[in-house]
Amino acid sequence: MNYRQSLVVFFLLLSFGLINSLSARADIVEGKDYTVLTNPQPTQDANKIEVLEFFWYGCPHCYSLHPHLKTWLLNIPGDVSFRYVPAILRPNWVAAAKIYYAIEAMGIADVLHDKAYDAIHRDKIDLNNESVLFDWIEKQGIDRKKFETTYKSFGIQNQVARSTQMTRQYQLNGVPALVVNGKYLTSGRMGGTPQDTIKTLELLIEKARKEK
Repeated sequence: MNYRQSLVVFFLLLSFGLINSLSARADIVEGKDYTVLTNPQPTQDANKIEVLEFFWYGCPHCYSLHPHLKTWLLNIPGDVSFRYVPAILRPNWVAAAKIYYAIEAMGIADVLHDKAYDAIHRDKIDLNNESVLFDWIEKQGIDRKKFETTYKSFGIQNQVARSTQMTRQYQLNGVPALVVNGKYLTSGRMGGTPQDTIKTLELLIEKARKEK
């Protein structure tokens, strides 16, 4: 075998190895990469594949995943809907849920969702402390009184109760958790790196799409 033939064989073997490697990475395994909910939950729109991200502002893994998720959302498929849901696994998670629902109700989640993460993880601000939270809100140029009224409103309390219920219904034991079509759940801990979690999410969406 001459040099040129050897080179051709080498590249063929290399290509075969890469294809096999990519195929291996494309496989997701139930119980390892994702779980199937014992009691699948209804989705809001039967015509869409629903993706929910359960998160907690205080979670460092949620903070790490968030920019990758935001990038993915820039090109979200047309047949997919997405919604953030603050999880409540412990009593001290309630304040974070109230923050999210308050900024969502005020129509400022696009601006303050990222900033709330940064305030906690980068700037070490204790947003669980209401006086600190309201001071921080005012510094963001938001009407302090309006936010405080919204934050303490009956409507927000109802949404927090709903989040607590959903946390149980979706069988969560940690965050971040991504649920596809009310049936498939993957988490940051199962997915490895944030990039792995996004890849698993995409494959679960494809799985749900085929089932439709």
